[in-house]
Amino acid sequence: MLHRFWLIRHALVAAGSLTHLYGTNDVPVCVTQMAADAPRYEALAARLPRPARLVCTPLTRTQATAAALMRAGYPAQTPLIDRAFVEQDFGDFQGQPITQFDARKPAERHPFWPINAAETPPGGESFDNMIARVGAGLERLAADADGADTIIISHGGAIRAAVAHALALSAHQALCLSVENISLTRLERHATGWRVLTVNEQISTKPCDSQSASSALEPSHSRNQTQGALR
Repeated sequence: MLHRFWLIRHALVAAGSLTHLYGTNDVPVCVTQMAADAPRYEALAARLPRPARLVCTPLTRTQATAAALMRAGYPAQTPLIDRAFVEQDFGDFQGQPITQFDARKPAERHPFWPINAAETPPGGESFDNMIARVGAGLERLAADADGADTIIISHGGAIRAAVAHALALSAHQALCLSVENISLTRLERHATGWRVLTVNEQISTKPCDSQSASSALEPSHSRNQTQGALR
């Protein structure tokens, strides 16, 4: 039986949290940016399937994002809380200044992640461990679903891990994917396997005119959060 997953990365976190590696720490969202992004939430809420099972992680930034989508017009419901889709656990590294990871030599970290793709932080988990955790969660939700659609509001690393599970990517390959805040990634679980429909889809209410079409071809200089670092 076909089951569709709609994966959304949580809202931008508060600027004060960006100076340290936050990982599974519960940090607040940036309420100013959330208010400014109201049109994007409205467009995303209109894009999502109805009805659908809604899943968040225990971290409040995902639940705040769900609440913003409901304020923007998505039907109100109480999200299920599932730890399988929480961010990578950086163990003893969590709370440390992000500058110390930026100062690592290239061989000591992934170009788009604070640590090496194969590294297991002391007291934490490796990215491969997270791929296994997220993959098991997706398979479980697909197997016990009553409906055809599940919306999961999750984290940048966990969504990369979901795509890695679907495509059998390595940790290094998965971390090369871009997953921006309040972006949409869509996966399908078929009886014969997984299919990836989109990754990092940007939902916007901007009109499709010549100016917006030309600007879409230009390089993006937006601030993109990568576990506390701006990339």
